[in-house]
Amino acid sequence: MNQVSSKVKPVLATVAALAGVSAPTVSKVINGRDDVADATRIRVQAALAELGYESPMQRRTRSTGPAMVDLVIDGLNTPYSMELVTGILDCAAIEDVDVVVGNVTPAKLHRANHEEWAQRMVESGRKGLILVTSEMTAALLDSFEHRNIPVVVIDPLNPPRQGYSSVGATNWAGGKEATEHLIELGHTRIAYLGGPNAAECSVARLHGYLAALMGHGISSRPAYILAGEFNQPFGVVGTRQLLALEEPPTAIFAGSDSIALGVLEVARTLGLRVPEDLSLVGFDGTPLTEQTLPRLTSVAQPLQEMGRAALRAVLRLAKGEALDSAHMEFATELIIRDSTAPPRV
Repeated sequence: MNQVSSKVKPVLATVAALAGVSAPTVSKVINGRDDVADATRIRVQAALAELGYESPMQRRTRSTGPAMVDLVIDGLNTPYSMELVTGILDCAAIEDVDVVVGNVTPAKLHRANHEEWAQRMVESGRKGLILVTSEMTAALLDSFEHRNIPVVVIDPLNPPRQGYSSVGATNWAGGKEATEHLIELGHTRIAYLGGPNAAECSVARLHGYLAALMGHGISSRPAYILAGEFNQPFGVVGTRQLLALEEPPTAIFAGSDSIALGVLEVARTLGLRVPEDLSLVGFDGTPLTEQTLPRLTSVAQPLQEMGRAALRAVLRLAKGEALDSAHMEFATELIIRDSTAPPRV
């Protein structure tokens, strides 16, 4: 069916005919009434989107104020998140865009009513959605696609389906470079403390770690590979487990700088010196790498640039422009500081 101009409000009868419902039912959906079956509401909302319907709030937003984009992130108080948010907000100031920041856990994201969420964004005039370290479920994507709301994910937990955009870093190469640095120092007993098994970025870092070991003829040890969360508490738990082994590692590659903080905490508690007794490499390259004692060797991601790229991508998609690539991947860089050294003889 031909799409009409988004500036023209279709009459209720037109929407009703397209959705196969009555005009009063369309009116109920438009006005947010809850006495409409979910399946019917979805059909009406899809018809409204296809016909380019704009609510009065959308029209006021478009004509009187800057564009608005939603940013949804799990954990706003981490150094990783703060770097991304800084990049997004810096870009938003240049582009004259308002960013509405929300905090949501993966479990809460799964439980959310995606249809209602997407419709609220339509009604409030949002131009797009940026998700950080989230899983792009079919239900979520379908809800936003029906309303022509672009979605861009930074470091998605799962590969987005074809036609959707994501932003990340060269995680495999970064994991390989971190591990090779430790090997070049003389370490052969190297452990990996990673994020969730479902996290694509953590799996890529793990595969880079394994590739480096294999490339140097070093056998991987299952007991040296632990998966958890990208946070300090897991760093504590994982490090205690590794150091309790009969033959503990002499070096640890942490899948995030936050995990590395947990490693440093345990080392201090047990009286181990870093790097003399235990070498440590983190991942992310957040500002805290210069604040730890010793300063943390880390694989740096250009997190602020990744945030800027995500916002620019959402704005281009909202204008109907095509992106040069569905997945934008930024190069990592190993920054050597004070937390790595040759193993004790």
